[in-house]
Amino acid sequence: MADPARPIRVLLVEDSPSDVALTEVVFGQAKTDIQLDVANDGIEALEYLEARDCDMAAMPDLILLDLNMPRMGGHEVLERLKAHDHWRRIPVIVLTTSKAEADILGVYDRHANSYIAKPVDLPEFIDVVSRIEDYWLSVVQLPTRTGS
Repeated sequence: MADPARPIRVLLVEDSPSDVALTEVVFGQAKTDIQLDVANDGIEALEYLEARDCDMAAMPDLILLDLNMPRMGGHEVLERLKAHDHWRRIPVIVLTTSKAEADILGVYDRHANSYIAKPVDLPEFIDVVSRIEDYWLSVVQLPTRTGS
């Protein structure tokens, strides 16, 4: 469970402005204090992490990762995350429109922590993001940002 003394930092790697906006709304209403940072593609996500690499306390507690993005997609981002000494422990939830078996197998082969197909229906999308908050930010014990 989260330390109530500090906000949970979530990095959302998503190129859809509407999905970003909906996630911001749902997390804004969360029971947990969430600081949501957004990267619009894989390159921005890696730059975000590289800029914080010397300060573990500034790293995200959780990453929500889309697969199909411009410049660098989620599969490559996930591969780089899990190969990095500091970033590999950050739980990664793949949240994408793809239901392709190859994508599902590919992200688990790259050590994703969860794979969730985004619902196209607005109320269902809101429900899924709320469930992510309920489970990953209220129930799960996340690694501390200061851990080496």
